[in-house]
Amino acid sequence: MTATPDGYVTVLWDAQAKPGRESDLKAFIAAAVTPSRGDAGNIDYEAHEVEGRPGAFVIYERWESRALLDAHLGAPRMAALVPQVLELIDGSIEDGIRLLRPFRPTA
Repeated sequence: MTATPDGYVTVLWDAQAKPGRESDLKAFIAAAVTPSRGDAGNIDYEAHEVEGRPGAFVIYERWESRALLDAHLGAPRMAALVPQVLELIDGSIEDGIRLLRPFRPTA
């Protein structure tokens, strides 16, 4: 596990494709993975399909800090992707985002 001074940040993003757009969303996500892995502060960036739920995807990301995650999200590349992904998913991007912070038991 990677230790960082202020703790890493984990992002889980659940996305459901609009009916008929399942393969389009899968291709879109696949194309976004590699560039995001190269962004400063990225520890992990993995895309998953949800078994038994066609068109349902989860992206699991870990970032060294919230500041580096925010820099990734604010990159011009990401701003250009937002309108594209909104055409492919049901709901909003924000509806599927969960930010997690690690903690360890004290005893």
